[in-house]
Amino acid sequence: MTEWLNVGKIVNTHGVRGEVRVISRTDFPEERYAVGSRLYLFKNDEPVGLTVSSHRKHKQFDLLTFEGYHNINEVEHMKEGILKIMEDQGGQLEEEEFYYRDIIGLEVYTEENEFLGKVKEILSPGANDVWVVQSAGGGKDLLLPYIAQVVKKVDLTEAKITVHLMEGLRD
Repeated sequence: MTEWLNVGKIVNTHGVRGEVRVISRTDFPEERYAVGSRLYLFKNDEPVGLTVSSHRKHKQFDLLTFEGYHNINEVEHMKEGILKIMEDQGGQLEEEEFYYRDIIGLEVYTEENEFLGKVKEILSPGANDVWVVQSAGGGKDLLLPYIAQVVKKVDLTEAKITVHLMEGLRD
């Protein structure tokens, strides 16, 4: 059975030339939305294969056009659809690179083995990802930059992340 990975959601059309607005949910937007990339639209029963013909960023959205879809009337029905890829299109990761889906849900501990909470989401605001840890004690979320000085070890088999809490991270 084919496993699918979400890469984005079409939230609206953009202009009249067949562009769609996508809220991205992928770790690699530049690769997923590259011209010629194959995506699959899930809206009703059967997935529909689409080939990216253009990609650009606009505010917080990725704007895409697809081969064979040239105006707003041809893409209107895509709104609220989910864009996916087959799991085997995922590509190979370098050492110390992880898919978001592998990190979300992992337990986070300090080097002294104090349980801090679980990763609930990953933000990509700039140069480094920020892992949002839902506090074990119900306090406010802990924001951990994914940098070598903070994230010391990610063990996917143990579902555990070991971190060094630098000064100022736990306020």
